[in-house]
Amino acid sequence: MLDGGFDLLNILRITVDIALIWYVLYKLMMLIRGTKAVQLLKGIAVILVIWLLSIAFNLQTVRFFTNQFIEWGIIVIIILFQPELRRALEQLGRGSLFSRNAKSRETVEHHIEAIINSCNYMAKRRIGALITIEKETGIGDYAETGIPINGKLTHQLLTNIFTPNTPLHDGAVILKKGEIIAAACYLPLSESPFISKELGTRHRAAMGISEVTDALTIVVSEETGAVSCTLNGELYRDLEEEALIELLREHLSLNPETTEKKAIKWRGNKNG
Repeated sequence: MLDGGFDLLNILRITVDIALIWYVLYKLMMLIRGTKAVQLLKGIAVILVIWLLSIAFNLQTVRFFTNQFIEWGIIVIIILFQPELRRALEQLGRGSLFSRNAKSRETVEHHIEAIINSCNYMAKRRIGALITIEKETGIGDYAETGIPINGKLTHQLLTNIFTPNTPLHDGAVILKKGEIIAAACYLPLSESPFISKELGTRHRAAMGISEVTDALTIVVSEETGAVSCTLNGELYRDLEEEALIELLREHLSLNPETTEKKAIKWRGNKNG
């Protein structure tokens, strides 16, 4: 009976030990998703595969070079992943690495209202805009290409950024947790041949960021005033106000039900 109890306790200890390691690795992966570190990790994975193949097929020279890389791998990883490691330690120090960052319904609704009011104002006046909202995938690399703002999200500030002939109106605004992180940011342009030729750089940038991250991006067309949205590599054109609100609610964890993707003409706020 004692041995059985000991074995059960030992199995439980090992399970908890492995689960903790996997959880930490998962949170770290979430931290670096959408950054250049992901591409570096893919390169490391390729080298590990080559090392295993060299062992399986007894490739002495290949094994020698891969062994050298693995022996110095820890130092290389520290050097290559310095920004991500620093960010992880900073979040750990703030106690936010393992937090869920839950937001109240009122807070999220306030953020949605600010975005809708701004899009409504710009759509009616045909002011071009590109607004990217960070979700799970980190897009810090793209925020670093622009001008830091780190200001509270309000429709006045968001609209003012995109006002023509101002220093920050060109490029994308990146939003994160109810803050405007940066403006005038460069996003990767999509190379998809299926994008309509009538769409310009803003739409291609919105598609590009949606192909490499899970970010939700809103585009206000300067030519037509139409509002579109990109998500997970898909473009939803000419969204009306209600459709955009439902998309934002769904993907900001307010509405668990799947929102029907609408593609009908944008109808602005009558009071705008």
